[in-house]
Amino acid sequence: MRIGIAGIAIESSTFSPHRAGAGDFDVRRGDALLQRYDFLQNEWADGVEWVPLVHGRSLPGGAVVAEFYDELSAEIIERIGTAGELDGLFFDIHGAMSVVGREDAEADLATRVRAALGPNVMISTSMDLHGNVSRELGAAVDLITCYRMAPHEDAMESRERTARNLVERLQSGLGKPKKAWVQVPVLLPGEKTSTRIEPAASIYRRVGEIADEPGVLDAAVWVGYAWADEPRCQAAVVVMGDDEALITERATELAKAYWDARADFEFVAPTGTLHECVNAALQSTARPFLISDSGDNPTAGGAGDVSWTLRELLSIEDLTTGTATAIHASIADPDAVAAAVEAGVGNPISVAVGGKVDFGPAGPVEVTGTVFSITDDPVGGTVAVIQVGGLHSIITSRRKPYHHLADFTLLGLDPAKTDLVIVKIGYLEPELYNLAADWLLALTPGGVDQDLLRLGHHKVVRPLFPFDPDMAEPDLTPELI
Repeated sequence: MRIGIAGIAIESSTFSPHRAGAGDFDVRRGDALLQRYDFLQNEWADGVEWVPLVHGRSLPGGAVVAEFYDELSAEIIERIGTAGELDGLFFDIHGAMSVVGREDAEADLATRVRAALGPNVMISTSMDLHGNVSRELGAAVDLITCYRMAPHEDAMESRERTARNLVERLQSGLGKPKKAWVQVPVLLPGEKTSTRIEPAASIYRRVGEIADEPGVLDAAVWVGYAWADEPRCQAAVVVMGDDEALITERATELAKAYWDARADFEFVAPTGTLHECVNAALQSTARPFLISDSGDNPTAGGAGDVSWTLRELLSIEDLTTGTATAIHASIADPDAVAAAVEAGVGNPISVAVGGKVDFGPAGPVEVTGTVFSITDDPVGGTVAVIQVGGLHSIITSRRKPYHHLADFTLLGLDPAKTDLVIVKIGYLEPELYNLAADWLLALTPGGVDQDLLRLGHHKVVRPLFPFDPDMAEPDLTPELI
C-alpha cells in the first residue's frame, strides 16, 4: 500500500505579537521528511511505500502569516495531486496553529486535503493534546488521536500509534471507523493539566485503558489551547471504533470525567509572583532552585523576547552583587547578540536587551556587565551570555527553548552548581525536572500568561470554564461523525 505524509505543525498564541513565517519553519520533503520518523522502519510498517509529500514544523510562536500558510498548504495539495494513487495519508499536525486573518486553520487544511484525496483515501491524524478538535476537523479526517502525556514524553510514540493505526486499519479491510466526538466547555493552560499530577494523571490513564478495549480503535482527550482566541478553543474527546454504542458510552465517560474535574486542576508547581518566587528561592537551602518564567514560554507560543523578568532580576541586589548566582534563559535579540560579539568575551558591555517584538510588559532593558561567553548553537544561532554580578543572562539570535542540561553547558554554564535557574518554561521538561532540588512557577506577563482571565478572550464560545465558573451543566452527548 502507498501512504503519503504531510502536515503543518505549530502552536500559535494569538496574544503574542510574534508572527511565524518561512524563517521559523523546518520544511522537509523527500528522504529528509522520512527521516523525521524512525518508526517507519519497524516491522508493522513493512510492505508500505511511504510517500513523503511535504511537512513544515515550527517552534511554537505567534500566528502564522497568511502568505506562508497559503504557500505551504498549496504545495501539500499540489503534491497530493502528483503523488499517484494513495491508500492513506499520515497527517501530522499540532492542532493549535493560528493563521493571521483566519479561523480554525487545521480544519481548513484538513478540508482541502480531503477534497484533494477524494472520499475514499483514509486520513490518520496525529495531534498534540494542546490542540483543538472542531467538528469540521473531526469530520474531515478518518482517524484522529493525540499525546497522552504532558510534558510530551510520548510525542513520537503517539505519532507511531497514528501511523500504525492507519496501516492496520487498511490491512483489516474494515473501512473507516466511527468517531464519537464531543467538546467539553473547559479551557485550561497546560500547566494546570499536567499528567504528572491529578486529576489529569487518572483521566489519561483511563484513556489508555479505553483505547485497549475490544471494539475501540483509539481514544483521546484534548485539553485545547488556552492562548488562542478562537471558537474552537476548548477541550474535546474522540473515541474511535466499530462498536457505536461502546465508543459513545466511553466518549461520554471521558467528557464527564474531564468536566467533573474542572475545578480540581491545579498548577503543576506552587506559584507566586516573580519576586515571591525569587525571595523563596534565596531563603531556601535547596540547590539548584528552579523558577519557571512562564509568561513568555517559547514552547507555548511566547515571543521569546519579553524583557520584564530580566528587568526585575537586575533590581535584586543579592543577584547583581554576586551574593547568589543565577541563570536567566533566555531572551531572543539578534541586535544585542551582535553587540556582544563586537565587544568580545571578557570585555565590558552596555546594551539594550529584549522588548522589541513583545514590548507590552517592558521595552528594551539596559544591561551593563561583562560578556561571559559567545557560542554557536544549532537552534539558537549565535548565543551570548552577559554576566552582571552573579546573574548570567542568556541572549540568543534566534528563539530557543532551554530544556536540556547541554543547552547550558554548551555556554560554559553549570546549572547544577548555580543557586537559581530561571527558565522561560511552564512545567519543567524531564532533565530540568530531575535537576531541580526545588521548583516554583512564577506567574509572569507575556503572550502565554497563565492568568487567562486578564488576557482578553472574546471569540471563544461562552459559557466556558473558568471564564464562567457558575455556568450550567453542559450537554456532553457525543456525536458520531
